[in-house]
Amino acid sequence: MRFTQTALVAAGLLTACSVSHPPLSADPIPVVAAGSLRDAMTEIARAHEARTGQKFTLSFAASGLLRERIEKGEATQVFASADMGHPQRLADGGSWGMPRVFARNQLCALTQANLNLTPDRLLDALLDPAIRLGASTPNADPAGDYAWALFRRADAVRVGAYDILERKALQLTGGPTSPKAPAGRGTYAWVMDQGQADIFLTYCTNAVAAQAEVPRLKIVAVPPDLQVYADYGLTVRRASHPAAQAFADALLAPSAQAVFARYGFDSPPRPRAQK
Repeated sequence: MRFTQTALVAAGLLTACSVSHPPLSADPIPVVAAGSLRDAMTEIARAHEARTGQKFTLSFAASGLLRERIEKGEATQVFASADMGHPQRLADGGSWGMPRVFARNQLCALTQANLNLTPDRLLDALLDPAIRLGASTPNADPAGDYAWALFRRADAVRVGAYDILERKALQLTGGPTSPKAPAGRGTYAWVMDQGQADIFLTYCTNAVAAQAEVPRLKIVAVPPDLQVYADYGLTVRRASHPAAQAFADALLAPSAQAVFARYGFDSPPRPRAQK
């Protein structure tokens, strides 16, 4: 039996549509993401909704707390984490796909206005007993894990630095009992505006957002010998609706990557070409 040219064209169009536009879910697709992704992810999701008609519900929190919520039964379909460890743990359980790096970040020092620091003087300031050092909560929030990784790198630069920094670091955000910023306030801007720390180690994207909210705050680059880079991991529940996977794929598209870049994130490395 021979297909007519019209039938072949129609079949091709149907195939193309099915690939680029999966069927819509009658219910919004639940997505959870690291708090540092709030602005970028919200913009990307709303653009995706406008383009496809698929609705999403977005929830943001520290990645470790989100992973615990999922393990306790929260029925989310997409998890965008500020690290690879938490999504990998879900994937190891068999119900979630292997995580992919979809964005990158790095650490900056957010400081009060009275501190005039340069990158080469940052470690001295962090070790100064008079300086209050703020960080997120390790294990619950990857930003805290990255801060502790910086402490370990500092120990290679100056012996004994890790013990000093680990003892003095104030775990001010990202934990299950951490105080929440008032509605409409950014967490890090609020913490620093309240004077809870003199220096706060956080993602550079968070520091830029905090400075935009409280312009008197300063941002100091972390020097290369102390810098810690953050790979953000994305995973999708294996039994999820096809629209969930389509949204995850869209986060790696050039249009979404341009949004991430505008908020200060770096793109993931390109796969190496097969020889």
